[in-house]
Amino acid sequence: MDPTGTATQAFSAEEFAVRLAAVRARMQEQGLNALVVTDPANIYYLTGYNAWSFYTPQLVFVPDAGDMVLYAREMDANGAFRTTWLDEANIVGYPESYVHRPHVHPFDWVAYSMRQRHLVAKAARGCVGLEMDSHFFSPKAYRALYNAIPEWTLVDSFELVNWVRSVKSPAEIALMRRAASVTNLAMRAAGDAIDVGVRQCDVAAAISHAQITGTPEFGGDYTAIVPMLPTGASADTPHLTWTDERLRPDEAVIVELAGAVRRYHVPLARTFVPGRPAPRVQRLAAATDHGLAAVLETVAAGVPVHELAQAWNHTLFEYGYEKPSRIGYSIGVGYPPDWGERTISLRSEDQTVLRENMTFHLMCGMWMDGYGYEVSESIRVTDAGVEVLTDHARGLLPAGAAQRAAAIPTPKDQP
Repeated sequence: MDPTGTATQAFSAEEFAVRLAAVRARMQEQGLNALVVTDPANIYYLTGYNAWSFYTPQLVFVPDAGDMVLYAREMDANGAFRTTWLDEANIVGYPESYVHRPHVHPFDWVAYSMRQRHLVAKAARGCVGLEMDSHFFSPKAYRALYNAIPEWTLVDSFELVNWVRSVKSPAEIALMRRAASVTNLAMRAAGDAIDVGVRQCDVAAAISHAQITGTPEFGGDYTAIVPMLPTGASADTPHLTWTDERLRPDEAVIVELAGAVRRYHVPLARTFVPGRPAPRVQRLAAATDHGLAAVLETVAAGVPVHELAQAWNHTLFEYGYEKPSRIGYSIGVGYPPDWGERTISLRSEDQTVLRENMTFHLMCGMWMDGYGYEVSESIRVTDAGVEVLTDHARGLLPAGAAQRAAAIPTPKDQP
């Protein structure tokens, strides 16, 4: 399959060919004659297609041989050639009359189109993989395919493409380093904006401005998750966003954000205090920072994931704490509502062995009763150890007047 589309791509034709070959090799291992891809991150990974169209049904049909076919809403398919390398003959739009109708589904039409293209019978020789856990593959979409193509044996693909994505190419790593530069700028903007009396929404606005503006050399993408700002007593709960309440003195402000370039994400979490942190928060921060350092010292290609979790748990136990949730996950391409790859989790039950150029968000968040602390790093696994992609001070970070009084040097962005 030779890329013939007209779009300018972030990756070479050879890289897309390697990706497709790796997916097909895994399809063969799993006994799949075809694969239906609905996760927008996986669609982007295989075809380069990138648009805010995933709120309506869309898919890429991947046969075990021959051309892939992208199906999308007609108004989106008409311009899909602007981002994907696929030939326009393999970009198909279903009629607008199928959008948001109670008694029909776009995949009814897509199934008939695949019959017209003689794709159905070939795939019926074995199993057809579906992304059963994709955020954008609904039960109704499944029923449409099941009813319209009864000769197919539909099975879960078990995040097949996601697992292929887990090891990054040099070109992907280069984009993630760019995204890390945006991440640094966004976290710096957060620290500059946080002060007593400032509204949480204004901090979020400063972060968003930095995320999208990027650097003079390259701008930033929208991120898969909005800035998260658990504050004060609510810092005991992860994944809270912002309100219009004003920041209070001496209350910890947790900031979790990401920079994104060409859909590649580099997340980061830090904790700021506009004033004097409470002793219990100081103790929690010391334990968490120590645990993070222990994990970073353990990372290297060939190390099983559970050893990272063990290093974290042993260190945390020395301080009398424990953390039941995972301490990280694989990252790369991201679309709303998540920037994780939904494959490797850094926890004691995961038997995955680290490989060079795997990338993770190492999230050492501790959420207690009425207070909390977060610190994280996005990392690349190397043969010798670890590359920390971001460059921002750790620990309880002063903000506002306290930051100015402390005269903390501003960390340099990575090139």
